[in-house]
Amino acid sequence: MSRPNIFHLPAFFACGLGVALFVQMHALTPAETRSEGNQLAQESDCFSCHAVDHKVVGPAFSEVASRYAGRAGVESSLITSIKDGGSGHWGDVPMTPHPKLSDEQTRKMVDWILSLKGEASARQAPPKETFTYKAPNGESVTTDFPVFVKGHESDHIVTEAVFTGWLQFNSTCFRCHGVDATGSSYAPDLRKSLRDGTTEQQFIAIAMMGVKAKGMPAWAGFYDEPEMVQIYQYAKARSLGLIPEGRPKSSTD
Repeated sequence: MSRPNIFHLPAFFACGLGVALFVQMHALTPAETRSEGNQLAQESDCFSCHAVDHKVVGPAFSEVASRYAGRAGVESSLITSIKDGGSGHWGDVPMTPHPKLSDEQTRKMVDWILSLKGEASARQAPPKETFTYKAPNGESVTTDFPVFVKGHESDHIVTEAVFTGWLQFNSTCFRCHGVDATGSSYAPDLRKSLRDGTTEQQFIAIAMMGVKAKGMPAWAGFYDEPEMVQIYQYAKARSLGLIPEGRPKSSTD
């Protein structure tokens, strides 16, 4: 059916089907609005710092929905938080402002987030398996992720995740943190930072949000959570002395 001539709307509206089609062309249903809000969140940097069902840098979207859904005026408050950024509601880590998003785009994203109440619950992270390896100095070290492919520990063939982390580090991070994460005049030695107690979550938060005062850019929107975990695993393995300098061995070698 061709689109009706707007100059003949009386005749068009005389038909119930015509009314339905007109409404469909000019308005989204709540479900469609929420789907569009989800898509907008996927296309922005939201999923670098948030997930639907677990905490990353910021809270799970389902936790936000559980806290705020149904409160009077909360939509306007959340729209402002997304556009202007801020901190204090969920901890000390600041939220990156998003001034380029329109009010309409942000409203659709908020509508989708709030719709998650009752549909998804923030999950508790399952206990992590531990792995024990022998470092070159003879010490035993334990990690909560596999560094080497099972059965190839003595060959020092790293997992795909660790190797990908090295690739990504060598594509971007090395420019300031030095080749092999040894640090430079621009940024610290990540091996030392991790040995001194920087956790995985802290590592991801700092990387995603950046450190503006020190000239470190925010990587949210460039890397997502799984990619940043891979970079962390590579840097952590380096900090423990499990991976020597240079290109680590991969299963494709």
